[in-house]
Order: sequence, then C-alpha cells, then structure tokens
Amino acid sequence: MPKICYVKRKFSRESLGMIEKANEIIAEYAAQGFALTLRQLYYQFVARDLIPNNIKSYKNLGSVINDGRLAGLIDWRHIQDRTRHLEENSHWEKPGDVIESAAASYRIDLWARQDYRPEIWIEKDALIGVIEGVCQELDVPYLSCRGYTSQSEMWGSAQRIERWTRRGDQTSVIFHFGDHDPSGKDMTRDIQDRLEMFMAEVKLERLALNMDQIEEYSPPPNPAKTTDSRARAYIAEFGNDSWELDALSPEVIAELIRKAVTALQDDRKWREDEKRMETERKLLLSAANQWDKLSKKIK
Repeated sequence: MPKICYVKRKFSRESLGMIEKANEIIAEYAAQGFALTLRQLYYQFVARDLIPNNIKSYKNLGSVINDGRLAGLIDWRHIQDRTRHLEENSHWEKPGDVIESAAASYRIDLWARQDYRPEIWIEKDALIGVIEGVCQELDVPYLSCRGYTSQSEMWGSAQRIERWTRRGDQTSVIFHFGDHDPSGKDMTRDIQDRLEMFMAEVKLERLALNMDQIEEYSPPPNPAKTTDSRARAYIAEFGNDSWELDALSPEVIAELIRKAVTALQDDRKWREDEKRMETERKLLLSAANQWDKLSKKIK
C-alpha cells in the first residue's frame, strides 16, 4: 500500500517540514531499491544536520513519521520493521504453477567450483534487509548474529565450515559487520575465538564498521557506553565516541560486500556456471508451460 489516510491530523509547520524531508530521503533510497528502517532514516536526518543526535530527536522523529504515515503523507512501503515477519506455507492454484515457481527460484551453488566459500555475518537483525539483496545476487549466505552469536549457532557454523575445510579445496571466509563500540568491536574477536575453539579453520575479516570508514563517511557519533565492561579498553584506543553500523548508508554497505566478495571469484568459472544455471532454468519453464498437455494425458 502506498500513501493512504487512515487518521486525519493537523501538523505544525516544523512537522510538515520533517515529513517533506523524510519523503525526499525515502524516495532517494527507494530509487536504488532500498527501504529504510526508522533508525536508518533517523541517521540520515542526523548526517544531514537536520536534527541533533540524541534520544529525544529519535523519539520525536518516530512520532512524526508514525503520524505522517497514518495521515497518508508517507509511503507505507518504504519504511520497514525487519524484526517481525508473518510466516506461512506457499500455495499454488495448479501443479504447473509450482514448477514455474521452482524455475524462478532455481539456483545452482555458484561457489561449488570456487576456491573460497564466503559468508556475511551482521550484528543487527534490522539490517538484514540492507544486505539480503546483494547477498542473494552474489549467492552468498548471510546471518544475523543479533549481538553476540549464540553458542548453538556458533557451534553449528563451525560444523558447517569444517565440512568445507575437510574437502580440502575451499577456504571459508566470514565477513563481519558490527557497530564501532565496545561490544560491537569485541564481537568480531569473539567470533574468531569461539570458531577456533570449535576447531573450525576460517578466515575472518571485519568489513565494517572500521575507523577508516568513520573517517571517510563521517557517521554521527554517540557516547561510548561506560557501563559496558569493555569500555575502558575501547576508550583507551578510540576515545569516548562510538558509531552505529546503521549510520552507514545502505548503498555503502552493499558496495562493501560486493567489492569484498567479487574479489574472491574466479570469473571464468562463475560465468560458466551462471550460463548452465540459466539453461536449466529455461528447461523448468518449458516443463511448466507443457503442464496442461501433460495433465490431460494423465487424466
């Protein structure tokens, strides 16, 4: 649903200005294929010096955006809550439709003949919507760590990585994304340490958020949490500021993934396998188109 008025409201000139600016930012990212979370939209306001970076501003923006959507002034499709989803079974009207659906989703493992086996791990569930498009494009698995990765998930990941290692012909690579704050920085170390404890040989690279990116893109800072048990060491190295991964624009995050992953590809093998996949997909579509004739013979 686009812009639909459910509740009539009167807005102050300041609120209307915020709604207008929000629509400009939303349209800018929608044109690139991205929907934003409220927090990402907030950081765009902060980065453009439209509002100060504090809790009061965040709550006020959230209230204005909520009222603006209900009043039909902001497109419902372009601000997402990526942490809550309805799950349901797939359904088809006739058997031929399932073959057509299978053709559309049919993929071979494009990394099967490559020297590397990459994965993308990201600290926050809310940013999955930012990375899933480029990860699906590059056929790369991705994981929301939701902070410190659970012991069960870490052990399962180690077993998965060891399976590739035992084959002897591929190197597993994990690209990790996390906040630049006391815990966010430590999460990268924690992943490495626990995978090694579970005897998984893996190459781990923290792809973001790093200090060189902070210097290049100037995301708005937040005070480092002094209540964090890791704060003392962090502050000694980086000072009193911290930065959230959400403050990087979606296209920057996607490009970081694309650049890192494509650097691992053998282009010749990749193109050959893509060609094979497309040929096999066409075979499935041909079978779907012949279903009506086949079903008449069965009857």
